[in-house]
Amino acid sequence: MPTDSLDLLTRYVGGEAPTLNRLGGADWAKTKGRARKAVKEIAGELIRLYSVRMATRGHAFGPDSPWQRELEDAFPYTETPDQMAAIDEVKHDMEQQVPMDRVICGDVGYGKTEIALRAAFKAVQDGKQVAVLVPTTLLAQQHFATFSERMAQFPVTVRSLSRFDSPKQTEATLEGLVAGTVDIVIGTHRLLQPTTRFKDLGLVVVDEEQRFGVEHKEYLKQLRTSVDVLTMSATPIPRTLEMSLTGIREMSTILTPPEERHPVLTFVGGYDEKQVAAAIRRELLREGQVFYVHNRVDSIDRAAARLRELVPEARVAVGHGQMNEDLLEHIMVGFWEKEFDVLVCTTIVESGLDIANANTLVVERADAFGLSQMHQLRGRVGRARERAYAYFLYPPERPLTETAHDRLATLAQNTDLGAGMQVAMKDLEIRGAGNLLGGEQSGHIAGVGFDLYVRLVGEAVAEFRGEQPAEEVADVKVDLPVDAHLPHGYIPGERLRLEAYRALAAATDDAAVEAVRAELLDRYGPMPQPVSNLLEVARFRAFARRYGVTEVSLQGSVVRFSPVTLRESQEMRMHRLHPRSVWKGTISTISVPRPRSPMPGSGAGPGDPLRDVPLLEWARGVLVDVLGERPASAAAPVPSAAAAG
Repeated sequence: MPTDSLDLLTRYVGGEAPTLNRLGGADWAKTKGRARKAVKEIAGELIRLYSVRMATRGHAFGPDSPWQRELEDAFPYTETPDQMAAIDEVKHDMEQQVPMDRVICGDVGYGKTEIALRAAFKAVQDGKQVAVLVPTTLLAQQHFATFSERMAQFPVTVRSLSRFDSPKQTEATLEGLVAGTVDIVIGTHRLLQPTTRFKDLGLVVVDEEQRFGVEHKEYLKQLRTSVDVLTMSATPIPRTLEMSLTGIREMSTILTPPEERHPVLTFVGGYDEKQVAAAIRRELLREGQVFYVHNRVDSIDRAAARLRELVPEARVAVGHGQMNEDLLEHIMVGFWEKEFDVLVCTTIVESGLDIANANTLVVERADAFGLSQMHQLRGRVGRARERAYAYFLYPPERPLTETAHDRLATLAQNTDLGAGMQVAMKDLEIRGAGNLLGGEQSGHIAGVGFDLYVRLVGEAVAEFRGEQPAEEVADVKVDLPVDAHLPHGYIPGERLRLEAYRALAAATDDAAVEAVRAELLDRYGPMPQPVSNLLEVARFRAFARRYGVTEVSLQGSVVRFSPVTLRESQEMRMHRLHPRSVWKGTISTISVPRPRSPMPGSGAGPGDPLRDVPLLEWARGVLVDVLGERPASAAAPVPSAAAAG
């Protein structure tokens, strides 16, 4: 691909095996057309939802109360800058008339709960009720403890609603919600049952959003038109990611890890008993605890027995979702209070649990887990100052499927703090984005690739909002002997070089080229000749664009300019100033013989054909001689944008 049209190049993210089309054939245009049509329908539906939300009068919450500040000052840690920004964005959204619909994407353990807690408290200050929806009983329990502790000195009633509560407690909580005596309720799917009624619901917080199914979300969507919704997730499921990427929901990202957090050292490999035993012993030596994930309830006790044999000195407990509530609660509290060293459990621990002393995670049969699941599991460790270890093991005797291999590879590559966003992006790649609103979209993403798809959605959404699409700029092809490129020595790394080429290709006027030049100087230092030449080519393209010329190329010994239409007087001037030039009216092209030096200062030997910057200068001269001066604003009109692609 010529470097000057690199801005057309995007990386394909979509299905496993994309279909390739012949260049110049009609297949690609058809595929794109189909995707565009499907995207139009979706965009229409999205805009409908969005405009319903925008037109709804929600509750505009008041500014922060003194109590609010008191609660916030009691936060035992220092907020990270991103966390502060996200909190401010959420509060700002709540103070608007329009109902909030914001996604907070922050990695595991980055303090999303604190944002929810402050938003909930703010809502309660205005006499509204808050529902916090969490995927697992354990997490409900933990949030309940956190919220109760932080709000203890304020007149706020916090209740939980999960299967850890007795029927009597549950009934009392439900009655309290209807009567309005319960301010904040933290619960699992129980909250989504039609029997749960609120007196005056003002805010819904969805934690670990990737764990809820479409129908749960549909139910929430009915609430959503009039209630503020705050969604939190470390690995936002592709659909949410896609909606926030296309600007339908607002998104805040928390990227800075809390102080003194280290990335989790991740090991992916075949299962080996000796290694497992060594990992557990190493954790016991520093008096830490271990999560051992075995996701089969029927064989979990056998797995625990095997660990007891391997590491007899460890106190092993078993926890899974099918146990009796009291027993499970007893075991979890026991683990919390360091009565056990190793917890053999199912993915019941996956979401949001915060046990600072557990810093080793061993996952059996990691090939059977989904990507965001594994990322979540890994987030259970490394929440304190200690260095944490995660082992994702698979049976060495069985071959991995391709997707399992991809997932494990992604996990091993994205180990740094805050990898959730990359993991979600990769997940998009491995499984496509799912429909923004339902199931039938993924095919089109595979067809045109995710980048282009998102661009199409963006265009369609803008069109529905009545925004004028940006006028497409004509592409100018310059094919002249100019030594113009970015040398490897000047800009190291493929990605950075591509980025620079793209920036240049997208620069359509002198000011934009100048901005790129300033940035290159700033980032990479003085420019070698080929880079200066490349900038000159970009400037020349902007210049040719003023004349509506889309191609300047060397063919044999003549330079061709097209399309050019000449009046008779201009044709005569061309023959006078550039003898032996030819204008072909039928194909709107002028052909001018390529000059030879010596031209002073060109650096070419006598009689050599002109090249590099002097040739560009000469070509500029030809356009000015024949067609006259054109000011920068006189860009020629462009043929229809629909043809561009």
